[in-house]
Amino acid sequence: MRLLQIAVPVGKRDAVETMLEASDVEYFLTDETSRREYSALVFVPTGPEDVEALVDELREIGVQEEGYVTISKLEAVLSDRFERQQRDEPTPDSDDEETGHRIAREELRARAAEVAPATPNYVLFTVVSTVIATAGLLMNSAAVVVGSMVIAPLIGPAIAASVGSILDDDELFRTSVKAQFLGLGVAIGSAAVFAGLVRLTFLPDLQIQLIEQVGERINPGALALVVALGAGVAGTVSLTSTTSVALVGVAIAVALIPPAATVGLGIAYGDVTAAVSAGILVFINVLSINVASLGTLWVQGYRPEHWFAEQSARRAVIRRAALLVVAVLVLSSALAVTTINVSENAEFERTVADIASESDAHVLSIEFAYRTDLFLRHPTAVTVRIIGGSQDTAVALRDRITDHTQRDIAVIVIREDGAASTTQRLESPSIEHVPVSGGSSSGPLAIG
Repeated sequence: MRLLQIAVPVGKRDAVETMLEASDVEYFLTDETSRREYSALVFVPTGPEDVEALVDELREIGVQEEGYVTISKLEAVLSDRFERQQRDEPTPDSDDEETGHRIAREELRARAAEVAPATPNYVLFTVVSTVIATAGLLMNSAAVVVGSMVIAPLIGPAIAASVGSILDDDELFRTSVKAQFLGLGVAIGSAAVFAGLVRLTFLPDLQIQLIEQVGERINPGALALVVALGAGVAGTVSLTSTTSVALVGVAIAVALIPPAATVGLGIAYGDVTAAVSAGILVFINVLSINVASLGTLWVQGYRPEHWFAEQSARRAVIRRAALLVVAVLVLSSALAVTTINVSENAEFERTVADIASESDAHVLSIEFAYRTDLFLRHPTAVTVRIIGGSQDTAVALRDRITDHTQRDIAVIVIREDGAASTTQRLESPSIEHVPVSGGSSSGPLAIG
């Protein structure tokens, strides 16, 4: 519920009463006795879905110019008459707040303006969230990475920029865009500093691309775009309704904080591939969130309060949405390449597994090693653990894998009885015994 408090200017009292009577809403009017330029005070308890229409009518009367209207959240109304009226005269949009109906335009602007600026707390929470996420990536702990997103404050500016566009509020738009860039810059910078300290003190030789949680952000697939778009829609709906913004903000943090932390890791460890790949993912997600937010607000019916501003807002929204969509499509081509590459590697792994299962030995496990390039992963070796089989198993596997996959990789067959065979495709045939230190293996056999 919402409570409108209206300070009625002198000469507007009759018009306000007539409008409220025509709107068929409960209201309470009292004379204004402070000898100021107001003639009455009016209190109107109503649903959040009715606020915008009432405020628009009050604006037409001229209350906004000489008086004022305040909108506050009303926890409860203790009135049997009011409850009966709500039951007896339902409207399509008069359900309880929990149904998720959108709030009034003025309330939306106020909520967006509150979360748009880059305050000291915004910077602090961004730093803390990113440092925790970076630690989670280094620990390869999905739980820690998810936990870091709970305190990430990035939802505010991401949604407020779209509110500024829809409502033709250039100041709100500029403030929000600046806060978005500042937040991402702070996130990447804090991750790079923290990861740099970790590299200098604990993990100087860490190969970050071998960490599963990091690899997911270096080689994202097309589904990453779905995550960002969904986060934008959910974040916008949470801001335009009574859903917890902080809770839904986790979805936006999922799309931004871990990739930003990965960029910082790539910078700290000098891994250009990781930094560039994750950086592109960050930009794709930011743009996608803004596109989804703009579209959601427009579909929900938000427009500027003045009809002449609506034309300007429509042009601005179309222009900005077009630029964002083009940028997303261009950058998303990298995700398409990654998705195709992931599919090819999955097919490669299935082929190798089928070939190994047809050998004359019992296969215990198959492991694959990959080299990571920009948005691509290339298999470099296959390790097959078997029981039984013969010395020719490695040769047979090498030949069959090469014939079926057309890939130039190393095939390592480890026999649990102590014999190990290694085969690698070479330019010319050769057989060479290579000694192996430690363990019970007698040594690998390299066959070309």
